Amino acid sequence: MCGIVGMVGTSAVNQRLYDALTVLQHRGQDAAGIATSSGEGELCVRKGSGLVRDVFQQHHMLELKGNAGIGHVRYPTAGCDSASEAQPFYVNAPYGICLGHNGNLTNASDSEVLLNVFASELQRVGSTRITPADVFAALNAVYRRCRGGYAVVAMIIGHGILGFRDANGIRPLVLGERRTPRGIEWMLASESVALDALSFRLVRDVAPGEAVFIDEQGRLHTQQCVATWRHTPCIFEYVYFARPDSKIDNISVYRARMRMGDRLADKILRERPAHDIDVVIPIPDTSRTSALQLAQRLGVKYREGFIKNRYIGRTFIMPGQQEREKSVHRKLNAIDLEFRGKRVLLVDDSIVRGTTSAQIIELAREAGAAKVYFASAAPPVRFPNVYGIDMPATSELVASGRTVEEVARIIGADWLIYQDLEDLIAACKHEDARIEEFDTSCFSGEYVTGDVSPEYLERLQLERSDAAKLARRDGRGKLKVVR
Repeated sequence: MCGIVGMVGTSAVNQRLYDALTVLQHRGQDAAGIATSSGEGELCVRKGSGLVRDVFQQHHMLELKGNAGIGHVRYPTAGCDSASEAQPFYVNAPYGICLGHNGNLTNASDSEVLLNVFASELQRVGSTRITPADVFAALNAVYRRCRGGYAVVAMIIGHGILGFRDANGIRPLVLGERRTPRGIEWMLASESVALDALSFRLVRDVAPGEAVFIDEQGRLHTQQCVATWRHTPCIFEYVYFARPDSKIDNISVYRARMRMGDRLADKILRERPAHDIDVVIPIPDTSRTSALQLAQRLGVKYREGFIKNRYIGRTFIMPGQQEREKSVHRKLNAIDLEFRGKRVLLVDDSIVRGTTSAQIIELAREAGAAKVYFASAAPPVRFPNVYGIDMPATSELVASGRTVEEVARIIGADWLIYQDLEDLIAACKHEDARIEEFDTSCFSGEYVTGDVSPEYLERLQLERSDAAKLARRDGRGKLKVVR
C-alpha cells in the first residue's frame, strides 16, 4: 500500500507536495519521492529511503522547481527491498514521463511495467505535441494489458499530470480543486485528507477505469477508458489503512469504523450475553473508533490502556517479521492501573500474522490483567492479498487453516471474537456511496479481477514471504541508501 499525489498549480508545488506526502505518510514509511516539472520542461527529482522528513532537506526542496509535480510514499510489496526502487519512476522516451503508483499488477511482477507500457503506447499514438486524446488512447491500451488493483499518478514533462484507477476501483484516488485569483489548481491524491490539509475541495472520486488529465494550463480533461462492470473498493482501506478523517468512494472511514464497533458489540451480546468484561481498551490508533463504539454499545467502561510512542512506525507495514516484532515493545507501553485485576477486552482493527497480537496480550498480562479477551473489528485474514497489501504468504497468516479457538491459543487470549464478513460489509456500505460490494479477498478468498489462480498464489508464497525477502537481502548484503 502506497500513497500518491499529483498537482498542477498556479505557483510552485514543491512544498505542497511535501505537505501532502506527510499527511499520507501512514500509507508508506519505506521510501518517498517527489518529481516536478519547471516551465522550461526541466525535470527535477528527489527520492530515497525513509520518512518524508528524512528524504527531503531544504536544499532538495529548493531544487524541486515548477508548478506541476507528483509525489509518492512507498510501502514495500512485491519484494521491493532496495532504495533504488523508490518512486516516482522515470523514462525519458517519448516525452519524459514520471510515474508513481499504489497497488499491484496480477499479470506482471515488475512495478515499472505500468510506466513502460504507457510510454510505449503513448509513443505509438502521439505526435510532436500530444493531446489529451493521445493520452487517453494510450491508456486504453494500458487497461487492456495491465490487470490488478492500482491507482496511478503520472507526469508527462511539459504537458501535464495524469491520474487513473483500475477498472474495479480497488485502490483509491480522489480529485480536488482550489480556486485562486490566478486560476484553478488541481490535485489528485490517495485520500481526501490530503486535499483537506492543503485547502483543496474534494470534487469527487476518480471513477474505476477513468483517466483524469490536467494540462499545464490547468485545464481538466476526463475520459472513461474502460467500462466498469464491478466497482469493488478494497475493504481493508476502511479497516486499517486509510485515515479516519478520509472519505473513500463517498464513504466516511470514521463512520464505517463506528459501525464496525456496533456490529462487533452485537455479536458479543449474541454469543456471550453474560460476558464479564470490566473494561474495553483499544490497540492504538486505528481501532479507537470501533472500540469506543463497542464499549458504549456494551455499556462497559472505555479506557486508554496503552500509550503509543509516536516516533515508531506502523507495525503492520514494516518490512520483515523481525522488525515488526522488535517494534511492538518500543511502540506501546501499558498503563498498569487500567489493567490490574481487571477482565480486559482488547480491541484491534484486525489480526494478520498474530505475533503483534500475542505481544500486546503479553503486555496486558504483565500489567496485571486478570483475564485478557481479544476482539478483531475485521474477520479472520485467511488468504493472501494480491492487490498491493503485504499479505502475500498464506503460511504467515495466523488464521489460515485454523479455527478461532486455535488462533486464540496461539496469541494467548482467554477468548477471541472476530467480526463476521457480512457485518463488515454492512458497516462499510453507505446509501449515498452506491457501493454494493467490496474486494474482500483476504477474508473470503474471492479475487474480483478473476485472474488469480492457485498457481499464482503459490508463486507469491515462494517470492514474497518474509523468508524470501530475508534471503534476497542476505544474498546482496546491506542495502544501499541513496543520498
